[in-house]
Amino acid sequence: MAGTMVAVGAVAACAVLASGLAAVGAAAVAGQRLSAAADASALAAADAASGAVPGIPCERAGEIAVAHGAELEACELDELIATVTVSTRLGPLEALASARAGPPPDSGSQRPHR
Repeated sequence: MAGTMVAVGAVAACAVLASGLAAVGAAAVAGQRLSAAADASALAAADAASGAVPGIPCERAGEIAVAHGAELEACELDELIATVTVSTRLGPLEALASARAGPPPDSGSQRPHR
């Protein structure tokens, strides 16, 4: 009888551990997807701001965020540089990710590469 209880306890501990690891793995995947949504949204806004694609920059960013299953929380433009923040729900929690996209800084202000 004691051996049965130990086996049941070990199986229960393994099940709890596996469930916890699965939840952590799912959160990591969701975080990467949210980060990709932020990157793509920022690129879309920067492309629209530069005229590379038609549309209003922050509207384009919102469309891309929704296509990735996220919601656009903030969109700021500083000339051709777009900074966006997107969010999604992870169970009872809300996760946020931000990204910035645009042309590289002026090469005159940087030190030369060696």
